[in-house]
Amino acid sequence: MTDVLVRMGSGGRVSPSERVIDHPSWPLLKAAVEEIRPWQSKDGSIDLGADHTPDLARATAVVERVVDALGDLAPLLPHNAAYHTALAADLRRWAADGFEVPDFLDSLLAFQPAAHREDGLQHLVVFPMYTQNGNLDRNLEAVVLRMVWPDWLAELERTRYDNPLFCGITFEDFTPGYDTNSAVLFPETIAVREAPERFTWGGIFCDREAARFRRVTDASVGILGLELPDDIQQMVGDQDRCEQAFVLWDMVHDRTHSHGDLPFDPFMIKQRQPFWMYGLEELRCDLTAFKEAVKLEADGFPQGRDVQFAVLFDRMFRFPVTGERVRNYDGLGGQLLFAYLHKHDVVRWTDNKLHIDWDRAPQVTNQLCADIERLYRDGIDRPKLVHWFAGYELVSTYLAPHPGSRWAKGPDALDLTLPPRKLVDDVLPDEFPLSMFYEALAKKLKNVIASTKGITAATPGTGTDSTEVAA
Repeated sequence: MTDVLVRMGSGGRVSPSERVIDHPSWPLLKAAVEEIRPWQSKDGSIDLGADHTPDLARATAVVERVVDALGDLAPLLPHNAAYHTALAADLRRWAADGFEVPDFLDSLLAFQPAAHREDGLQHLVVFPMYTQNGNLDRNLEAVVLRMVWPDWLAELERTRYDNPLFCGITFEDFTPGYDTNSAVLFPETIAVREAPERFTWGGIFCDREAARFRRVTDASVGILGLELPDDIQQMVGDQDRCEQAFVLWDMVHDRTHSHGDLPFDPFMIKQRQPFWMYGLEELRCDLTAFKEAVKLEADGFPQGRDVQFAVLFDRMFRFPVTGERVRNYDGLGGQLLFAYLHKHDVVRWTDNKLHIDWDRAPQVTNQLCADIERLYRDGIDRPKLVHWFAGYELVSTYLAPHPGSRWAKGPDALDLTLPPRKLVDDVLPDEFPLSMFYEALAKKLKNVIASTKGITAATPGTGTDSTEVAA
């Protein structure tokens, strides 16, 4: 057994049930990682000759502090033994190679959280990585997290929603790359010499999603004068209950990408396609989760009803007004859901108040899901460009395109001698602008949305007192 695993730290062997972040070596590891991060270039390397970076000896010494702290913490996490051994080796090799572009493939392959899906199980993760919707640079990050895997969810995964790679997780503590809007831990974000043949896990932080949902939903309900059913009002005020809803939503959403007609290519986002196609795919997965939640509620699972409202409110309130308007495919999906429900008289904006027909909402939302599924099923027989136009037609039936759009004018307005990927250049950055309703809502929610950066369940003010942020 290597030295990183046998060292006991200053207090001897500790109980595996002890919280990692309460151990005196956690702040030491975190501080060392945070000292390294500003030295790194965008690709994760350290230019030792730059004005803002140290010499090789000092940088190596800081990496050794990370390894030393890791050795103190390793006894708390025996299930991470192989990973922590490989991690110490990857850190030292990075230093020995002069801090060139980091390669943590060996430790990535050794980290197998999906093999130990036990509710409450801790993990200590250190990787050079970018954080999706957070920091785009491949900085060294350290995260302590816990698995969320209650018995009822494990049984649903085993019997109805097989997803052996999915990990529901919550934050314990993290370095600055996660003091952002990122709510995922994905292996494809980690710096490696080559991509593994297949990824074996993917993690989503349901506590951040739940806390963000609660704050934005509570503020939106107040701004819009929406009257909630009593049980859903209670849900919005309950962090644990919302986490349970999000971990179920995430598990079903995640598996949907590889199920159904014309299943999603995991690397679709790296391809040249119009952003409304990404928006339709993400919305398809969310509405599939909604459809399954309706079934689960009928089967006696209380989480099923909660998932339905989580999907509706997060999609309608937060998604459209979050982030920049450049190719905002998640925002587009939220706009489409609201417009579809409005067109079918499920939501009404009257006398400066939002009204929702709670009885018809499940039926009509499932109807939109069926429309998107029909688009996919028919798409199997279409050329790519024809399928893109069919997707555009579905979206533009409910959302007004930008008046300057060439795509809105139809195929005759485009140079069809070009390959499809070139025609993507004719898509406007904001092809489907916000409606007047969302323009007004965006202004009122601006501060609330900003306040959710880095939020977790432990953030002060999380939840139903958030309307103060909107003032």
